[in-house]
Amino acid sequence: MPAHYTENFATDPGGWWGWESNSAGPRALDHRPGSLTSRSPWWIDYNHAPPGAGYLHMLYCTFTRGALGEYYREVGGPHRLLDGQFPTDYTNAKLTVRMQGELNMQGAQLVLLIQAHADDTTSAWVLTGQPLSVTHDWSEQSITCTTDPAQWTAMGARHDRQDYYGVVELAKVLSNVNIDIMLILFPLEIAPMGIVAGDPDILRPEKDYPVWRSLLPEGYVTLDRIDIEFP
Repeated sequence: MPAHYTENFATDPGGWWGWESNSAGPRALDHRPGSLTSRSPWWIDYNHAPPGAGYLHMLYCTFTRGALGEYYREVGGPHRLLDGQFPTDYTNAKLTVRMQGELNMQGAQLVLLIQAHADDTTSAWVLTGQPLSVTHDWSEQSITCTTDPAQWTAMGARHDRQDYYGVVELAKVLSNVNIDIMLILFPLEIAPMGIVAGDPDILRPEKDYPVWRSLLPEGYVTLDRIDIEFP
């Protein structure tokens, strides 16, 4: 297997996409030759709402294994991380991004999410101990998928998704990241707009009730290169 993945978005999005919603699925990001941009507003992912770790925005996503529907190829182009049969062992893998942007973070951080299916559950972990900085000027930054659980947050699941999402030990997830990786904004402050008839964490923001978008991150992030060095 190749040990070094690199994507410079020269001709297409390279298999990276955003997310419209649970019902609508993926959305195309803004591709220009040599760059890929993700812009707000972003969908509020409520799959990991409390008692899970919380809400997030999905800015950049790509699959690591599995079969792809045609729609994913339409919005993302050739999925080179998937099609290249790169390793799924991300233990101590080093991810480097070159990026710039403008973000009103609203307390969130831009972080890596990894996701795997193991032990009959889907488990997502977020590298909250190594956030990426978004600046107006271009910068190159690297993070490492350490085995130290203190650097990560296990996402868990909302009350009605615990038959699908759960927590598998970090070492097992890192050793076989067989679903996808993402760059996300996390955590989000979800504030209902008006009175909500029920527990906001049991209901679904922007599906069951409106929220104050002014409390959520907004802006854009542009990437012109992503590298992954596998161990």
